[in-house]
Amino acid sequence: MADLTAKTMAAPAFAGDWLLGALKPAARALAQLDRQTYLELYHGLLRSLITRQLLLRQSAIVDCLVPDDVLDAWRLLAVDHQAQLSVVECVCTDVTVHRGRVEGRVRNIPGWHEVGWGHVQRMRAEVPALRTERLIIDALEPVDRNLQAVLTYVQSAGSGIPR
Repeated sequence: MADLTAKTMAAPAFAGDWLLGALKPAARALAQLDRQTYLELYHGLLRSLITRQLLLRQSAIVDCLVPDDVLDAWRLLAVDHQAQLSVVECVCTDVTVHRGRVEGRVRNIPGWHEVGWGHVQRMRAEVPALRTERLIIDALEPVDRNLQAVLTYVQSAGSGIPR
């Protein structure tokens, strides 16, 4: 959904898994970091990409798991640049369908492993449920319907483009 939204809005999509794939050559050094420092590095790199787009007065789509405290910091960043942060959470309410989609997909991200169901379960356990205002879309709905919901939500929130 992030990629489709980015294409439709003509905005870059920054995906956390692609970022982690790019960091693979530094895996040995990164493995020395404690979990908190690693997450700060990861979210800081995404923040840097977002900041660059905002400095260009352009939108950015970010595709990653993120906790509320990071979203709060990104919201302040948006305010500093007179932009709007619109959060969209994608869920799949049918566990069997979700698992099948995860196990059946091939993303071919350079330097990154294909994510299996076990990884999805671990991430659910590690990242707390969001409390922030957001649009929740269900992957069981048709893609076109979800895309329209996302675009309507973003536009109603101020379009995400700095004024």
